[in-house]
Amino acid sequence: MLEGKGMIKETDMADKKMQMQAMACASEALDLHDVIDCISIAAHIKKEFDKRYGSGWQCVVGSNFGCFFTHTPGTFIYFSLETLNFLIFKGAST
Repeated sequence: MLEGKGMIKETDMADKKMQMQAMACASEALDLHDVIDCISIAAHIKKEFDKRYGSGWQCVVGSNFGCFFTHTPGTFIYFSLETLNFLIFKGAST
């Protein structure tokens, strides 16, 4: 596990436990999947967050990406771990 080696770049998650869970889940996904398999890594994280915190979570993983999205307040985190960046958020209901 790579816990503690992640660097949060931006977040609105007030719950530090959820922030740590996001980085631990990303670390676990990197242990289970090849670092170039970003789709499987993102799917692993999404499934784990859906299971723990209810459905509607989204995850983007990669070394270079941009995005614009609307999210439920308190559910957004963007961090780096190893050579990858991770964006995790729960989509906003309309």
